[in-house]
Amino acid sequence: MIFCQITSKATSDHYAILLENEDFEMGGLKQPINVRPNRIFTADSHIVLYKVGQLKVNKLNSIIEKVIEIIRR
Repeated sequence: MIFCQITSKATSDHYAILLENEDFEMGGLKQPINVRPNRIFTADSHIVLYKVGQLKVNKLNSIIEKVIEIIRR
């Protein structure tokens, strides 16, 4: 699986995308987080313990578009 780093810490990274509860179709978060599309990594699906929710399509697409933008540079 391919993942982007997420963090609850404020970041000055201009690639960071804020996620809040209203960005979720189902589920949600205890607090806002930042997705860092410039910090991608792979991991085996067996290490994923649970799913916290499902993003709305427009928010997911904005993250994917940012990853593509970074790769094209």
